Order: sequence, then structure tokens, then C-alpha cells
Amino acid sequence: MKKIIPVLVSCFLLVYSCKKDNITATDQKKDPLTEIDIQKDSLNNKSLGQQINSFKIGKKTSDLVPNGYDIQYDAEGDLNQDKLPDIALVIRKKADTLAGRKMMILLKNPDQTYRLDKISDTVLPDEYNESGYKMHDPEDISIQNGELSINLYDTGPYGNQFSRFKYLNGDLILTYIETYNMGAGSHSALFYTPMKGKLTLETLNTMEEEMPSESKNFQLKRERYLFEKTSPDHVIRKVYESISD
Repeated sequence: MKKIIPVLVSCFLLVYSCKKDNITATDQKKDPLTEIDIQKDSLNNKSLGQQINSFKIGKKTSDLVPNGYDIQYDAEGDLNQDKLPDIALVIRKKADTLAGRKMMILLKNPDQTYRLDKISDTVLPDEYNESGYKMHDPEDISIQNGELSINLYDTGPYGNQFSRFKYLNGDLILTYIETYNMGAGSHSALFYTPMKGKLTLETLNTMEEEMPSESKNFQLKRERYLFEKTSPDHVIRKVYESISD
């Protein structure tokens, strides 16, 4: 049993390495924020800052969605705890549903308008791999008790991944990641709270009749991951690398 977790760490490093390569290749195809069709025709020559500021306020959520994009998922709830219902949106290009997705956080104002507060190109993984296989199905997002949840499910090689984000001093911060994977000969789970640096790995050995389990706790460096710049896949990979050293 003592060899199970080290072996699984190596396996997950391989899996997340492949996923990282896939993400990196896709990122090269993605348009940066300055190139997406966020501007209306009259804004073609404006700077990035001017484009964003021009679309920071909208009467409806659709007013803040860039041209050429559809809303794939949405969730409503009081995210910044001001007693007003905010909106989280996942958007993707109409002309290329295989392109990378973006996630937008729209906070509601007292006058019932919405303001664009956060946008991320990295918080969601690619929807499909290079073979056209949908990596997580189903996917869902929700806002409850001031927390944004991103829930990705897969009974195959990518496994389940649950991420949680919360506003702290104006920043939307990754507070929790949980994964569950079923592999050949074992099942494994990861529970990680970055801001506390607490990590738990659990394994279930399905090769033995009694299916014994093992749990290990680790204290890692405390981390503060911003929504706008965070890829949960990369965070998980970093965790496995830190405990394999």
C-alpha cells in the first residue's frame, strides 16, 4: 500500500502534463483579449483599456457579452455579498465552438445595471481535446453562499474536478479544489485549500479484495490564486509536482 500514492502521483503528473500540453497548444490559437470582438464597430481603433471601459456597464447581461460570442452557461447569486444578485457567464465563439472559452463575472449595481468585474481565459479547461472528445460532461457553474462553484465531471481519464472561488478584499480567489479519478487498479481523490496550503490525498486500492484505502496529509506553501489568471489544471499539476520532489 505504501507504494500506491507515489505511483499515483507519477501517473497524475503524466495526465496533467498531457493536459497542460493540450492547453498550451490551444492557447496559442486563442485570440488575446485585445483581439476578441469585444468592441462594436465604432471602437475598432480604441485601446484595450478604452474597449473594456466602454463595455463595463450594461442594463442586461447580454450588453456585456462581446460580439460573436454566445452564452454557454450562466449562474445567478450574490457573489460579492452586497445583497444584489450577480451573474457568472461562460461564453464561447459562435463561429468556433471548439475554441477556448471565457468566463465573465458581472456584478449588479444598485441601479439594477451590471458591471463587468472579472474575466478569465484560463479558469475553464478546453471543452474538447484534439481528438474531438468532450473532456468533461456534464459541466455546471453555480453561485451559493457567496461562492462560485465550477463543477466538471468525467468518468474517463480526466476525472471530476470541482473548484471554488470567493471574493476577498475585492479579489476573486481560488479557495478550494477537489478531484476524483478512477484509474487501473485504484481510485484517488485530492482535496486542496490553497490559501491554507492544506492538501489531502486519498487512494483506494481496487486490486485487492478488501480494497484498502490510504489517506495522506501535506502542508504546502500557502498560495493566493486570482480568478483572472488561474487554471485549476495547472494548480493541480503544481501540487503533484511539489509532493513528488
